Amino acid sequence: MTRKARMDMIAETRTKLIGAARQAFGTDGYANTSMDELTASVDLTRGALYHHFGDKRGLLAAVVEEIDLEMDQKLDYISGSIIDNWKSFTSRCRAYVEMALEPEIQRIMLRDAPAVLGDAYSQMSQSNCLETMARMLQQLMDDGIIAKTDSTSLSRLINGGLTNTVFWLANSEHSESSLNEALHSLSILLNGLLLRNK
Repeated sequence: MTRKARMDMIAETRTKLIGAARQAFGTDGYANTSMDELTASVDLTRGALYHHFGDKRGLLAAVVEEIDLEMDQKLDYISGSIIDNWKSFTSRCRAYVEMALEPEIQRIMLRDAPAVLGDAYSQMSQSNCLETMARMLQQLMDDGIIAKTDSTSLSRLINGGLTNTVFWLANSEHSESSLNEALHSLSILLNGLLLRNK
């Protein structure tokens, strides 16, 4: 077998396992997912799972990384498709909060991942978000749209509020009405940053 063929097979095995895990974790939850059933569903063995991910927890981390990347790409698309920097920023924040109602994100990212991965989850999901938000906030300050302050600190404050809100929404019994309340409150909060009416 050539090196390329071996690398392709490794990539295919990883893709199969992550896809199967994503389906199972999103439907049945992490705790209720049997690794034997999961690996059998894609004609692989438990040994393949251990070889590629170490254990079930490692597989969850890989699934979280994939979904997190997709979330970032979706948010980048939303903010990148709007010319107005302020609307771009606020639309990105709103979209992030709205994602809390997506079943897969709710189950895997907002319920199981924090409980299973703990601090590792926080570190995985926050660094890119904070950098992007700080950069957007700094641009808004440079353009004279929002009040000047330290963009890194401000990004942490806003991101912390958004993160807390999505966890709240994921566990709310009345998620639709809670979402509307959260978005209204978010609008008031963000508009407080403005130096002029937008």
